[in-house]
Amino acid sequence: MVAISNEHNLNAPLPAAKPFGIRARLRPGDPFTRLVGGDWQKLHWFATERERDQALADMAACHVYSRRGDEPTVVYEKVSAAAAR
Repeated sequence: MVAISNEHNLNAPLPAAKPFGIRARLRPGDPFTRLVGGDWQKLHWFATERERDQALADMAACHVYSRRGDEPTVVYEKVSAAAAR
């Protein structure tokens, strides 16, 4: 976990745990894997299932600036902290 450099500037304390996650990865054969590698993934963590589900809906939604017919190649899946380790 990344440390906060100026915790005194926070409006609310950080949650003690963020056990609900979203794993983002690319589909096999995606041309972007030539740049980031076929095993690329990014984990995003949230304190509640509701926060996670809202973020997942936002991430998986059709991008406003995408061209008609563009298909997203990022795969999103729900994960838990225990399962990710």
